[in-house]
Amino acid sequence: MNALSPVVERVDDGAEALALYVHWPFCVSKCPYCDFNSHVRGSVDQEEWRAALLRDLAHEAAEVPEGVVGSIFFGGGTPSLMPPETVAAIIAAAERHWGFAPGIEISLEANPSSVEASRFADLAAAGVNRVSLGLQSLDDQALRFLGRAHDASEGLAALETARRSFDRVSFDLIYALPGQSEADWREELARALSLGTGHLSLYQLTIEPGTRFAALAAKGELPETDPDHAACLYEITQAMTEAAGLPAYEISNHARPGEESRHNLAYWRYRPYLGVGPGAHGRRRGAVTQRHKKPENWLAALARNGHGIAEESLISPADRGVEALLMGLRLREGVDLDRIAETAETEPRSLVDSDAVNRLSEQGLMVSQANRLRVTPAGMLLLDAILAQIVRN
Repeated sequence: MNALSPVVERVDDGAEALALYVHWPFCVSKCPYCDFNSHVRGSVDQEEWRAALLRDLAHEAAEVPEGVVGSIFFGGGTPSLMPPETVAAIIAAAERHWGFAPGIEISLEANPSSVEASRFADLAAAGVNRVSLGLQSLDDQALRFLGRAHDASEGLAALETARRSFDRVSFDLIYALPGQSEADWREELARALSLGTGHLSLYQLTIEPGTRFAALAAKGELPETDPDHAACLYEITQAMTEAAGLPAYEISNHARPGEESRHNLAYWRYRPYLGVGPGAHGRRRGAVTQRHKKPENWLAALARNGHGIAEESLISPADRGVEALLMGLRLREGVDLDRIAETAETEPRSLVDSDAVNRLSEQGLMVSQANRLRVTPAGMLLLDAILAQIVRN
């Protein structure tokens, strides 16, 4: 299996480029499947929030003054609700603090409402060069079930607007919905692939704790998809995307070679990343950071401390090695065990159960070659169980 196409990870001096995540916590409404840190508010003081995000960013720059930024990702919530001038101010501040690596990727998540799509040209002018569009479905009935505010025609119109505005466009779909047949998903996925974007994020519906769907499932009002049926839909997804030239480079993400999300690759390859805004996580200099989740608590912490951090703690080399292993095995390329050993400051065999790897390899679920370890496409269906077997406690 070929490795992924090269992406911007290092700069001329060989140092790893930083990834920067900016969280915008507000949404117009809360989707019933969503467990992200998102909040509905009647109004938002945009000037206050712009100043607060810039202050939180300045704190990270003081903590990590060296390096350049290779990717920025505006996530949420619904960051396409951010005023373009706020996006521009954050991008400009990041460039002042660190400088940018050549070919920097600047992504923003967007909902396909006509109001938000009307801002796409201004967001592109602000510096965004990649958008991830939350279509979620191309079927009106499914969109209503998912609690989305747009219909399929509005979503497709937004996609066209995005393609005119941004260099790179991705969109999300959710499948394995109650009652969705193999034929239904084949038809929808074929239509999605015909739209011609270079990246797709395709997620099976999961019932997350604390969501409205979880409450409905607990009362028996939401049927769960049969695991065998879900597995069939997953196999259909892999076959169709591979045939269309958008193979899975991560368990749920598909791209033409060279159009992988550089920012998300930084997470999965366990590169350093900084997080600002409510609920944002970071990994820097051996420390884990997490911001306050509730917007009001985050603002209060900023006023009190000059940053929005709720928790900051060192993580041991061994735990970093385990995290790097767990994240990297989500990727089609797998992990470099020498790099894992460097991260963990120990031998890989102290983290990996070799007997379990050999057993899973014989079953066709893993491949171990030289210093690389990866999960096969068949194994990705069982990824959680595989990780539980191979990682030593």
